Formats: sequence, C-alpha cells, structure tokens
Amino acid sequence: MEWLGDNLWSAWLALAVFLGVAELMSLDLVLVMLAVGAVAAMVTALLGAPVLAQVLVAGGASVAMLALVRPSVVKRLHTGPELSLGHGKLVGRQGLVTAAITANEPGRVRIDGEIWSATPYDETLTIAPGQRVEVFAIQGATALVHPVSTLEESD
Repeated sequence: MEWLGDNLWSAWLALAVFLGVAELMSLDLVLVMLAVGAVAAMVTALLGAPVLAQVLVAGGASVAMLALVRPSVVKRLHTGPELSLGHGKLVGRQGLVTAAITANEPGRVRIDGEIWSATPYDETLTIAPGQRVEVFAIQGATALVHPVSTLEESD
C-alpha cells in the first residue's frame, strides 16, 4: 500500500487511459472529460499533493469539462454544412433562358448546365430567350423563374 501512495500518479494515469479507451466505444464525450480530470489528478499527484486534493482536483476538472467544454464540442460536432439535395439545390441559382417563357407556354432554361422546363413565377411576365433568370421554386420538373435585372436595365 505504501508503494501506491508514492506512485498514485500511475493509478490516475491508468484510469485516464482506461476512460479514454472506453470513450472510443461510447463516443458520448463524457468519459473523455472524466479522463481529463484523471490527468489533472495525476499532475496533482506528481506535484506531491495529498490524496484528498487529488480527488478534489479530479472531480473539479471533470465537472468543469462536462459543464464548459462538452456542450460546445457536441454542438460543433452535430452541426455542419447544410446539405441540399435534389431539386432544392437549384432554388436561388441563376439560369439562361433558351426558349421563350410565358404563363401559357412553358419555355426552357439552362441551369448549371442542365435544360429545365420553366414557367414565370409571376404569371403576367413573358421572358425572352437570352435573359438571365433566378429560380424561385421547383414544381415537379418545372422551374418557376423570375428575370434578374441587370445594370443596363436599371438605368
């Protein structure tokens, strides 16, 4: 028992390694925070602090990691770039009209290199070939588009 008292740091290190390996199985980011507390206790033991101080440091460091660090790490891991798939990725993109677009007769528009059937978002508009348009919505296989004003038009 006397050996353990002098080398208690090695028990804290073993606990930290065990908790770190166990974290690899759970991936909850709880055990790794406890492992940090064990490492803090190991450092305290190496500095020659009594066992009670080591336990208090381990507990304090673990609680601090769980309360202060874990929430922001979990939030960062669970949020990422928004992935837009399918037709939704075209909304907001611009295209070039290749065939006249009216409310009565759908035209064609080239969006990101693909030809789409298109109707005007505002049913009173007629959009001529060569005009730039923005996709406001997708209904089935038809893009609802609106002309994009250019600098020459706004003068």
